[in-house]
Amino acid sequence: MPVRAKTQRRGAGKPRFLAPSHRWAGKVSYRSYDDQEKNGEVQGRIVSIINDPGRTSPLMIIKYGSQKTLQCAVEGSYVGMKVQTGVKAEIKNANVIPLEKIPEGTKICNIELKPGDGGKLIRSAGSSAKILSHEEGKVFVQLPSKKVKILNPKCRAMIGRIAGAGFKEKPLLKAGKNFYARRRRGKYWPVVSGTAMNAFEHPQGGGGSSGHKQKAVKRTASLKLGSIAPSRTGRRKRK
Repeated sequence: MPVRAKTQRRGAGKPRFLAPSHRWAGKVSYRSYDDQEKNGEVQGRIVSIINDPGRTSPLMIIKYGSQKTLQCAVEGSYVGMKVQTGVKAEIKNANVIPLEKIPEGTKICNIELKPGDGGKLIRSAGSSAKILSHEEGKVFVQLPSKKVKILNPKCRAMIGRIAGAGFKEKPLLKAGKNFYARRRRGKYWPVVSGTAMNAFEHPQGGGGSSGHKQKAVKRTASLKLGSIAPSRTGRRKRK
């Protein structure tokens, strides 16, 4: 009987392939884009910085009067720090400002794709984008991949770089640590290569050809085409 493909098992919606979102802190988004922001500024304060198992970066809880929002923390932010959001906000870390009001060369993060969507781009730890230039009805933003994206000038972004850079530098040491680190974000791990499987489990399984051609050439070959002749091949002979 054939084994079901990974895509079929994923589509069944079993817990093994579901992200435990009920353990996550909540939705990360800016406050609603109202007239107060469009015409002036709104004052807020960071009341707490928390860890979210579903994200690589820490989160900060910002209180604007009676309203609270959950946003990605930027480097240099701290509990009790005053922040602003709106067209008249200062160019300062953790402030949320429309792209048209941010000068060229400024590092930004948590960028909106459409005005009022709450932020979609540049939310992982240690990442930031840069404002390249402004044109009429356009703002050119360079992403960490060096790709340049054209956005609406009314889209909002947060000043600064997302906190938590260097989280990958700490070694995991054990396979179990790696398993649970990926599991809390709903990542399937470990992933077994097809060549390591049995023939009935994968087209490349069965211990036959792995699809890789031999690249070794003779040392006496007249034209090596960039290949290096190995010093020896196969097992060593017993003495």
